[in-house]
Amino acid sequence: MRDLASYLARIGYSGSTDPSAETLRALHRAHMLAVPFENLDIHLHRQIVCDEARFLDKIVNDHRGGFCYELNGAFAALLRALGFQATLLSARVARPDGSEGREFDHLCLHVRANSDSEESWLADVGFGDSFVDPLRMQPGMEQAQFSRVFRLAEKDNDRLQMEERADGNWTPKYSFSLQPRSLSEFSGMCHYQQTSADSHFTQQRICSLATEQGRITLADLKFIETRDGKREERNLANDDEWRSILRNQFRIRLPEPDRT
Repeated sequence: MRDLASYLARIGYSGSTDPSAETLRALHRAHMLAVPFENLDIHLHRQIVCDEARFLDKIVNDHRGGFCYELNGAFAALLRALGFQATLLSARVARPDGSEGREFDHLCLHVRANSDSEESWLADVGFGDSFVDPLRMQPGMEQAQFSRVFRLAEKDNDRLQMEERADGNWTPKYSFSLQPRSLSEFSGMCHYQQTSADSHFTQQRICSLATEQGRITLADLKFIETRDGKREERNLANDDEWRSILRNQFRIRLPEPDRT
């Protein structure tokens, strides 16, 4: 990576960079608190291409966020530059009817501190409202974070399923195998997600960011804030207010619309 210092500054990280569980946890949390999950380029009709250099330029230099391919693709590059082993994994996102999306529906990461490490983690800075700290890659282990609990459950065909406990029940979020993948393998689904009418990414503009108290989200002309488990929503008056919140809450500045 050409400018490691700029990436660390982008996520506001100034701690140890030695590859360890503590460093991974701190980097993951810093990334979640600084870089939003957003699909704004799709609605600006800007093509998103599976290219690591473009991901890094967008997130670090343009001070933008992105969706899973961009966020986890860039985060993997950061981890590797620091000496971690970071492997791209293909995940299939769970649907409300119990089925799953296609292979390469989601990109997440299998991370080890180094080649000699026996411990490994599921890292994912690109799934929106999800775990803030990486999860130990240990099936069946309940892992509490703030007021939420996650686990990895064993599934058929050597797959693991990431689940969250809600109201006493475990809700599947996505499943994955540990088969290493290359970034180019996600190109087809990356194109589908930004062009298909069946993709939820084409349905509305989303910008969402974890905070120390919860999360803030722009869903088209609705601003949602969750603080200490309490959710508040308000409708925005127009796109000018939407752009103002993007600037002030997410630090994202988009080109001004042509008003002629």
